[in-house]
Parts: sequence; C-alpha cells; structure tokens
Amino acid sequence: MNTGKQSLIWSVVLLLLMLSMAVPLLNIITVIFMMVPYVIMYATRTRKAFALQVAIVWVIAYLLVGPLAPIIGLFFLVPSIIMAHLIVKQSPPGRVLVSGILSLLGIMLLELLLFNLIFDLSLINELGNSIRETTDTLMQQGMLPAEWSADVTDSLVKVMTQSVPVAIMMIAFLYAAVTQYFSRKVLVRNGVFMPAMPKAHEWKLPRIMVFYYLVSLVLDMILPADDSFLSVALLNLVPLLQSAFKIQTIGFFYYIAHQRGWSKVVPMLIAIVVVVLPPLSLIGVLDTAFPIRKAFEKKR
Repeated sequence: MNTGKQSLIWSVVLLLLMLSMAVPLLNIITVIFMMVPYVIMYATRTRKAFALQVAIVWVIAYLLVGPLAPIIGLFFLVPSIIMAHLIVKQSPPGRVLVSGILSLLGIMLLELLLFNLIFDLSLINELGNSIRETTDTLMQQGMLPAEWSADVTDSLVKVMTQSVPVAIMMIAFLYAAVTQYFSRKVLVRNGVFMPAMPKAHEWKLPRIMVFYYLVSLVLDMILPADDSFLSVALLNLVPLLQSAFKIQTIGFFYYIAHQRGWSKVVPMLIAIVVVVLPPLSLIGVLDTAFPIRKAFEKKR
C-alpha cells in the first residue's frame, strides 16, 4: 500500500476517533488511541502534508460535531508530534515513552491552569463538589451505612482530590504506552524502523527502587495524614511505586514462562490476577531486591 493511500486511511481513523468524542462511554475508550494516527501520519508524511491533513480532519470534525472534537484533537497534537519526531530520529524507545509521558503531563497541568485562570474554575474543587453531591444523594436514598457522616465525606474528598496527581501520571503513562505500542506495530510493517521496548521477561527495576519504596512506606505509617506537602507526596508516591512493582511482578512471571517454555497465555492470565490483587506486588519487590530469577534459569 502506498504512503498516500495509507495516510488517507489514517486520516479517516483520526476523524472517526474525533467524532467518537461526542459519544458518551465510547469516548472513554477511543480517546486512549487518539495519538496513534497523529504519530503514524507525522512519521510517514512531510510536515506540510501532515499539517494539511490534520487541518482538513479538524475542519470536518468541527462541522459534524462542533468544537469539542478539534479541541480534544489539539490537546493530543503536541505530545504526538514530540513522540513521532523522536521516532523519526531513531531515539531509544525508553526516551520516546518518557518524552510522551512528560509532554502529556505538561499539557494536562497547563489545561488545569488555564481553566483556573480563564474560567475561574478549579477542576479539583469541582471533583470535590461532585463527590459531596453524590454522597449527599446516596445518604438521602439510604444507600450508605448509617455511620456515614459529613466527616467521612470530607475525608473521602480529601483523599480523592489529593490523589489527582497520581491519577494524572497513570493516565499519561497509559496514553503514551498505548500510542508507542500500536504506532510501532504499524510503522514497522511499513518499513519505518522503530526499536522495540524490552520484552516483558527482560523487565527489571533498579534495586534502589526498593529502598525508595521502604522509606515511603515507613514515612507513610509514622507521619500524620494532613495537608502538608510530604503527606500529599506520600499519598501519591506509594501507589505509584506499588504500580511499578506490580509491573515488575508481571515481568517476573513472564521470565519464568520464558525459561520454562510456557504458553504466552499463562503469564497473561497471571498478569490479570496481579493487577486485581495488589499484595502480589510484593513478588516484584523481592524480584528487584534479590537475584531470585537465578533459581529459574535454564540448566545448561
């Protein structure tokens, strides 16, 4: 398939993704893939051709569903261009991923700031108000425990709003990882060399991460839960580190499967269990801290 036809196809894909933003629930899924067409088109077309195609898609989306679609499309444009530019330069996959995550974080934080400055609207405060309204409604309908009080609601609001940073970081990671994975699948098939991320069985966190995790857990247990910077930082840091060790646990089971010649389905099923059961992240901690993989190495 020539570049022109394929570029046209990905323009249509981008348009469909932008139109799906007007469909509730569906847009929660499709927005994850919004950056993929951008990256593919940027990496396979000239800059002028890319800009022209994107502009045409935005205009059509605007005419069909209004300003929402091009606004969301604009939100993902810069991170997509950054990732695609690094791909064209043959940058290491880790750098592409990290650059995508950081650019998405920057865009999200800028969006929060602009909402606050231009519209005098704090999305974090709106989240707190929404939680309070929901709990008030549930209390009136008798759907909450009898011991539920305004103090419990305030505590819930506090935890949820202070956890916004870790939520933003996880979303940025998800978007960047999905974009890199699917973009590479398409680009490699079309002759664009793009280094792959390490295989799952090769994943290994630096040992220093265990130290950071232990210190964070100890501080989290001994420090009071208040609005101090350290308390809020720990509230976000501990879940992030736990997520990292979940990934390490998944990598550990992929390593065993690789050494033992198991079907790929087995570690995939185990990965689901690891995600559902947070305590299993302890396996990732042990795998990082100690050379336990040696016990599963093939005997030669």
